[in-house]
Parts: sequence; structure tokens; C-alpha cells
Amino acid sequence: MSGSKIGQTLAKLLGIKLQYRNELGKDDVTRGESMYSVSSADTFVEREPTAVEWLRNIIPSGHGLLLYVYHLFPFTHWITRYNVQWLYGDLVAGITVGCVVVPQSMAYAGLANLAPEFGLYSSFMGVLIYWFFATSKDITIGPVAVLSTVTGNVVNKVHAKNPKFPKNEIASALAVIGGSVVLFMGLVRCGWIVEFISLAAISAFMTGSAINIAAGQVPTMMGITGFSTREATYKVIINTLKHLGRTKIDAAMGLTALTMLYLIRFICNTAAKKQPNRKKFWFFISTLRTSFVILLYVMISWLVNRHHRKKPIFKILGNVPRGFKHAQVPVISKRMVKGFASELPATIIVLLIEHIAIAKSFGRVNNYTINPSQELVAIGVTNVLGPFLGAYPATGSFSRTAIKSKAGVRTPFAGVITAVVVLLAIYALPAVFFYIPSASLSAVIIHAVGDLITPPNTVYQFWRVSPLEVFIFFAGVIVTIFSSIENGIYTTISVSAAMLLFRVVKARGRFLGRVKAHSVVGDHILDNNRGSGGKYGGVGQDAPNDPDVSTRNIFLPIDHRDGSNPSVDITAPYPGIFIYRFSEGYNYPNANHYLDYLVETIFQNTRRTNPNTYGKLGDRPWNDPGPRRGQLLEINENLPTLKAIILDFSSVNNVDVTSVQLLIDIRNQLDRYASPDTVDWHIACINNRWTKRALAAAGFGFPTPSQPGIERWKPVFSVAEIGGPNSAAANAEARENELARKRFSDPEFGQKEVIDGITHHSTSSSDKDFTKDISTAKAYGVQKSVVLHGINRPLFHLDLTSALQSAIHNVERREHSEAKGVGTDDKFA
Repeated sequence: MSGSKIGQTLAKLLGIKLQYRNELGKDDVTRGESMYSVSSADTFVEREPTAVEWLRNIIPSGHGLLLYVYHLFPFTHWITRYNVQWLYGDLVAGITVGCVVVPQSMAYAGLANLAPEFGLYSSFMGVLIYWFFATSKDITIGPVAVLSTVTGNVVNKVHAKNPKFPKNEIASALAVIGGSVVLFMGLVRCGWIVEFISLAAISAFMTGSAINIAAGQVPTMMGITGFSTREATYKVIINTLKHLGRTKIDAAMGLTALTMLYLIRFICNTAAKKQPNRKKFWFFISTLRTSFVILLYVMISWLVNRHHRKKPIFKILGNVPRGFKHAQVPVISKRMVKGFASELPATIIVLLIEHIAIAKSFGRVNNYTINPSQELVAIGVTNVLGPFLGAYPATGSFSRTAIKSKAGVRTPFAGVITAVVVLLAIYALPAVFFYIPSASLSAVIIHAVGDLITPPNTVYQFWRVSPLEVFIFFAGVIVTIFSSIENGIYTTISVSAAMLLFRVVKARGRFLGRVKAHSVVGDHILDNNRGSGGKYGGVGQDAPNDPDVSTRNIFLPIDHRDGSNPSVDITAPYPGIFIYRFSEGYNYPNANHYLDYLVETIFQNTRRTNPNTYGKLGDRPWNDPGPRRGQLLEINENLPTLKAIILDFSSVNNVDVTSVQLLIDIRNQLDRYASPDTVDWHIACINNRWTKRALAAAGFGFPTPSQPGIERWKPVFSVAEIGGPNSAAANAEARENELARKRFSDPEFGQKEVIDGITHHSTSSSDKDFTKDISTAKAYGVQKSVVLHGINRPLFHLDLTSALQSAIHNVERREHSEAKGVGTDDKFA
């Protein structure tokens, strides 16, 4: 017994109808339709996709697994072509970034409530590991202000509950757990999940975090103590203003350093504009301003505190151990993980969005595309392995990435150069680090996070594009300032997701009308006036044969809500025929909203086909009780009856069981409304084979017979020539263009002309011969034509024009048949 017979037997035993909703009970290909019978054209039957085909597409093959492993290590794609010129660019960029990352990383370690050396460890491991897995040449992984602040909050919370856990072990455990989650997401290629976080949410999170961090660093920069800088931003600002009287000499080291940082940048930017030929020089001077300022204040601090090491005049960094003194296997306990489990989502979100947003931005600027999933792998591996040398959570840095890009980096190998610089700092410069003023480091942090604040002009552009998202932006910023960074993150993401869901659920369809449009070149309308193909744009005998006809039908919303000119009269496609376009996909969340509006509008603009459907008053439904006793039923004869519905699926990619079932219910409801007639459902612009399969399984794609004996209709198929550019038709068109060009350019063309070796002595003879060539070419073209879509689903159409033509033609055929009182009309059969 064959496999198909076994399947049919099992289906019969289980009561499964293999021909689900096959109303006509015939073969899938010939369900009563008039077959495409032009002998010169090839027919085409579209095969439905199968579950086996779907599984074959998603299950990787052996070759696919090899490619997967190959793409896990992107450096293998380019390392064999590495050259001296690339090395020069990487050396410059790597050293430049190294000079910036050393002071920044020590400052950010303070935000994480850790000793300065942990920032150096994180910087070293970030740049050293990332290049193995990188798909971005510009990104620099290491400590960043926002993630360090989030880490510091976690460390303080867990350490307060469990003082026996060292702070660095808590931070390392957070890095391992968070990195493992991100690594898993990258390995299973779930980088697309980051796309659910909108730009407005990212901007709000970055702006609120920058204000939070800057406000928290002002007391340290001023030498003010006596309150916690980890409270809500507004409380920190209020307490800072209350305790201004406690300002110490640290303010001299902090305020002057901050002023100098901004002053150097201003001078360099101004000089670069005035001296474009030395722009690169001024860029490097501006980039290295952090190192210059730190070295300057280290020298000042050394001169002031060299005799006061035990009791310095202002607060300094202090001892920084040489080498990797905290290298160990990360200590992770169940109690520790339980302590920061509630903060883990915020940590992972910060790890993801900051890095991916930066990588995508610089990829677009520098003309390359990143792989988000592979970037998650890079972040995950960095954070899983980093804690073995004492690192804490790290991700992509915006400021250092911008510096690296502008410095002319050529490949991700520049990270190795930066790692060498950081390694030298870890072993050679701890004695220098001792004298770094804490106030100056706070100035460095404030200066760095200042660039993360979204400028007013960008917010205004948000308003111009999407006013609603501006409210999301300010909601995120306000929550961050008055609560915490974590709550700000959750707020922006939640509100963005709610807005997306609202737009999907409340998506509103549009009823379309037909407008005849003309192409205009300059002040001339191109119109060959060859006919319009019938009163309603149907398939008439005088339809133009030229595919480039300039007069064409376009379909616009009847209510003009797309912004089209309201003075343009958008006519209904045909009495009783409606064209309905879905605007935001068609799935179970929005199916009811779409179809309720569809039915409501149809009822308002049509009348019931048989007004005497309800013979008695008691037969009427409660929601349509009819007129009062003694009154006649009002019938608006000016309204047409419902004949056909055309659905535009151009914005629909997938459907589901709920949405299709609702469509079936509406079809049945409207069939009762149009009884004894039936409503034809034409569906245009279906982009997915699985969507076609779902609709066909529900009985769409072919007409429903209106009454016994009328089971034939006139399908309208779209065909295309497959001869290609070398076909006779194409050659004839080229000759026609050449002929027209010569007529225009040569006034004596009618006397004598040679075309393709054929001499024509008069215009009339030339035209006669050429007309013969054209007719021959078009005959050849017909011989090489083919149907564009499957003839087994005649009511699935490629575009709205063919759908409208088919709907009009079959409505007219039906009306003509009913007028003659016969089941089938030879003229239309």
C-alpha cells in the first residue's frame, strides 16, 4: 500500500477531511473554472508548500552547520589578507583608543563601586577578546558609564544584604551570568530581538542615564560629602545644592579639569574648520585631551601631595596594584545570584542595546553591515571570560568607538593594539595612577557622558517624524531622573511595546477607489488615447496593447486620508464591488477590528439583495427588528447590491487560524446578506505561499457557484512574454525606436533610409514593411508567453488591476446570464 493510500485511510478513520472546505467537491485544479485555453501560452499550476518543505528549510544541513561554525569566527574571513597598510591604520587607531580608555576605565570603575584596577582589567579583556568574534571594525568593548552605574547599583544592593560577598566577586558573577544569557541568545541567532527596542527608547535611556551619572559625579568633583550619590537623580541634585557650603579644594582640581576638557575640544573643532588641510591633526589633539588633562593634573597632584601621601590635601586615587592581582575563577553561589536576579534583566538590556545600537550606527556610516547575533556572541564571550582576570560587565562604548572610527581603523585587529597599551598601563603606570585626583576623574566622567544627552534638535526631529514617540522619550527621561536607571529602561521599553501593540490592534483598513492617472514630462501629458478598456476599466476589446501606455489606473483611499489631493474625484471601482486594503498586516490581534469596519461600511453603502428574506416579523433577528407595525420597509433603490470584495494583501505576510476563521465567518455573513446571490472574494498581491495555502484551505481563491447550473466563470489571467531581450518582440521594439529617432533627426528620412540592411524608398513603404515586422514579432511574443500565477486559484491576483478586471467581468457575466434567464451564456463561457 502506497503512502498516500495509508494517509487517506488514516484520515477516513480519524474523520479528517483532506479536501477541507472544498465546496465544489472537485479537483484542486479544475474546480469549475474556465481553463486558460490560449494554445500559445504555457499554463502554470502553483503547488502548495508542505510541512516537509518547511522543515527542510529550517533544519540545517551538514554544509549549513559548517557555515555556522565558520561564521562564529569572522576574523577568519579577512585575517589571511591582512597587510601593512591595514596595520598602519590599526596601530594609529589602537594606540589612540588605548590612551583614552586607560583614564576612562579607572573612572568608570568608581561608578561600579569597585577599585580602579578592575576597570583596567575589563578594558584589557574587552578589546583582546572581541576581535575574534567581531563583525564591526569600529566597536570598542570595555567599561562604560551606564553599565558601570547599573553594576554599581547591583553590587551595593547585594553587598548590603550579604556583606561576606566581596564587591568584585559580585560584579564578576553578574558579568558571567549576564554574559552567558547574551551568549546563548547569540548562538541561537536571536539578535533580531534587539529590534523591538525603538530609537526613542534608546535615546531616552541614554539621556536619562547621562543626567543621572553627571549629577552623581558633581559632589565628588566638588569634594562634597555627607549624602549618598546613588539615590534618585532629583534627590542628588537637591542634596548637592543643600551642601554647597561643604565644597573643598577638590573643586579646584575638578572644575578646572572639566573646563579645560571642553576648552580643548572647542579650540580643536574651531581650528579644524579654519584649517581643513590639518583636520586630522586637530582631531588627534582633541582625542587625546583626556590623557593630556589627566597627566597635567597628576603632575600638579604630585607636586602638592608628594610629602602628604598618607594624608593628601585633596582626594586622590591611591594605590593601584601592578598586574592581574585579582585573577581567579569567578565565585558564583546560588545565594549571590538570587540577590541580583531581579536586576539581571536591566543589566542584559543595557549590554544589548548600547552595543548593538552603536555597532549598527557606525556600520551604516562606514558602509558595512554587522550581524547582531554574532555581536551578541562577542559580548557574551567577553563577559564570560573576562571575570577570570577580574573584569566586570562590559559592552560597546560610544565615545571610544567614535574615536576609533575617526582615527582611521581598518580592521578589528586594532583591539589587540589597544590591549597592548592597556597591558603596559597595568604593569608600568601604577605609580603614576596613585596621584590622579578623584575630582579630575569625575570631571572626565561628566565630560564623557555629556555627549550621551540627546540634543534638542534631535528631539525636535523626533517630533516631526512621530510626535507620540516624543512623549515616550520624555517619559523615560523623567522616570530615570525621579526613580532609577533600571525603571527608566523598563518604562521606555514597555511603553514602546504598548504603542506597537496598539498600532497593530487598532490598524484601520482603507477602502480604495480608482483614479485614472497620466504621466507628465515637463508640461506635456503623455497619452496615446488608445482606449480605456471599458466604462469601469474592465477587459474590453479596445484595451491598449502597449505595455508602456501612459494612462493608467491607480487606487487611492476614497476618504483621502493618505494625503492625496481632496479635489481629485476618486470613484468607486464598480457598483457593488469594494476594494479593501489592510494597512498593518492581518493577524489575530487586528482581524476583528479590520473586518468590523469592512462589514459596517458595506452595510452602509449597499442594500440587501432580497429585502423579503424575512417572511414574517418573528423571523427577523432582534438586532434588525425592521419597521414598526403598519409601516413599510424602507428600501433605498439608489444603493447597489453587494457583488464582490477585493482584498489587497500587499501589507500581509502571514495569516493565522483566528484571522482566517474570522474571514470565513464574514464571508458566510455577507453571503446571507447577498442571498440568493453569492459574493466573489478576489485577493490581490499575496506575498507568501503559506498565506495562499491558508486562504485556499478556507475556500478562497475560486468562486462559489451562485445556484445549480451556474458553475462556470471567466477567469482573467496575467501572462508575460518570456522571450527576453533577444526575442523578436524586443528586436522589433528596438527597431521601432531607431525608426522614430531617425524620423525626428533626419528631415529627408522619407526619401531614402537604410535600416538593418533594408533600403526603404518612401515613408509609406517603410511603415508598411515595419508594420509587418511588428505583427510578426508580436505573434512570436504570444508564442512565448506564460501565465504568471497559478490557474488553479483564479481569484488570487497579482495586482489590484487584474483583480478588478476579473471582478467586473464576472459580475457583468452573471448579470447578463440572469437577464437572459439561462444558466450559462455562450458569450462569456
